[in-house]
Amino acid sequence: MSDVITGFARTEDGEQLYYRQLGSQGPVIACCNGVGVSTFFWKYVSLRFRDRYRVILWDYRGHGLSTVPRDPGAADLSIERNARDLFCVLDALHVAEPVILMGHSMGCQVILEAWHQQPDRVRALVPMFGTAGRPLDTLLHVSFSKTLVRGLARVTERLGRSAYRLLLPLYASPVTLSFSRLTGLVDRYYAARVDMDHYLDHLQHMDPLVFLRMLDQMGDHDLWGALGGIHVPTLVFGGENDLFTPLHCSERMAADIPGAELTVLAEGSHAAIVEHPETINLRLERFLADRVRAASPS
Repeated sequence: MSDVITGFARTEDGEQLYYRQLGSQGPVIACCNGVGVSTFFWKYVSLRFRDRYRVILWDYRGHGLSTVPRDPGAADLSIERNARDLFCVLDALHVAEPVILMGHSMGCQVILEAWHQQPDRVRALVPMFGTAGRPLDTLLHVSFSKTLVRGLARVTERLGRSAYRLLLPLYASPVTLSFSRLTGLVDRYYAARVDMDHYLDHLQHMDPLVFLRMLDQMGDHDLWGALGGIHVPTLVFGGENDLFTPLHCSERMAADIPGAELTVLAEGSHAAIVEHPETINLRLERFLADRVRAASPS
């Protein structure tokens, strides 16, 4: 019998969300992606833990194999919506027990919002290379990121499919990865081409308005003031060289969440989840054994 389950969860407003569950026994780990990313960044985590856990991967609206909103320019692509969609996926897989939530980049906001909406369904939290709110205020260490994103979203909405045709050569160009390595957006030594190619290929097939609108709406989400109410085991990962969500965001999250642990990846970029998978998996092993499974009555 296969230990892989795939399918689509139907939301109350008619969207179809793709999911894949790896593993058939043990506690549930649900992984939430960054904006513009599909499930491929979780491959090292899923390969490591699928023999002892049920690892759930899924795509946001307009991402991967999930349906694209009929009107991306007016769609609700907020963090609150994504958290409700996560529970829709869990319900489709008949997951009733509290789950371990892992989030990368924007996924950090999604898992924190999921805890905020339904804390009884959360067993532990693992935010990786992200923030608890208002990420555009710290994006690339510049003050005008939010204005830039919203301006690009308006231009893209006016251009329609022409915007896609303009961006496609950029996504497909081999120069893009070289530029990212040179500028430090990804680590020049540890960012494998195969992992970055998956990311760029996904962007090629994604509506740019969905990407920009979700980026815009996540910029307004803010749970910094609620972190003190979290009382589940929490492990925060931060990257020393993360330009998208600076290390001080991870440090602040760990300080604000009671009992949270912090692991800093030396020289890790925003893509450290695929740059340093063995280090991350070993740290996850210890956290899950010491703080999560050890705390379970079973």
